[in-house]
Amino acid sequence: MLVAAPLLAEDDPKTATEYVVKSGETLGGIANRVEVPRILIIEANGLKAPYTVRAGQKLVIPRRRTHTVKEDETGLGIALDYGVAWSAIAAANGIDPKKPVKAGQKLVIPTITRAPPPPAVAASPAPGASPKMAPDPGPAPGAPKTLAQPPARFAWPVKGEIRRDFVARGGSKAFHDGIDIKADKGTAARAAAAGTVIYAAQGPKEYGLTVIIHHGGRWTTTYSFLDKITVKDGDKVKAGERVGLVGETGLATEPQLHFEVRRNRVALDPVKYLPKAD
Repeated sequence: MLVAAPLLAEDDPKTATEYVVKSGETLGGIANRVEVPRILIIEANGLKAPYTVRAGQKLVIPRRRTHTVKEDETGLGIALDYGVAWSAIAAANGIDPKKPVKAGQKLVIPTITRAPPPPAVAASPAPGASPKMAPDPGPAPGAPKTLAQPPARFAWPVKGEIRRDFVARGGSKAFHDGIDIKADKGTAARAAAAGTVIYAAQGPKEYGLTVIIHHGGRWTTTYSFLDKITVKDGDKVKAGERVGLVGETGLATEPQLHFEVRRNRVALDPVKYLPKAD
């Protein structure tokens, strides 16, 4: 609908743009592993002398990356793949973020220049529900076979009744990539977990005003049908921080929040990743 793709367990350290420090590692050793000069890692993460690192610490690995636009690819899809706000990618390439990209176009993907905040596990709103279906903004490969765990625990973005449940693609019923949570117009829609805003604008017409947050590990959450957006591309948000106000834009026929959880752009059932409703 966020980024340098973070380093997962199976990722190649020579291409990863986020690195989790292991026990006993030093900054120099990490620099050798990821093949990026130590000074660049220091600058990207705002590290102070004597530049010691601790196990579990996440480091941004600054790299210069390029992307060649594929047929039918969109700026939003590219932003999702890299976890970098589309406005930042457009600015780095001197192009209008509102204009469509063209197949074959080569784009520079800017590097994150500062480390993201540590994921917060904050208690937050309780469940809710409600939108009509919106088409997937980008291709979605098959869903994972096991319940993968996000880098931080998700919390309900708003309190309310779930008006429409998640329906996976490929079945006999019309798919629905998220849940719709009924709430009064103007209710604060809050970030389900800490992360970086990679999209904050009018989404595909079915979604209306939309915010997408990247949470690391190629996990994103989407907040749609908003009446107003209160964050902007590139903002670092904390768990529970307001990102917009509930509305009835897009396909919504009454005030509600459309909420999605995705990993690798695959839509997952948000309820499976949220605490049980009271």
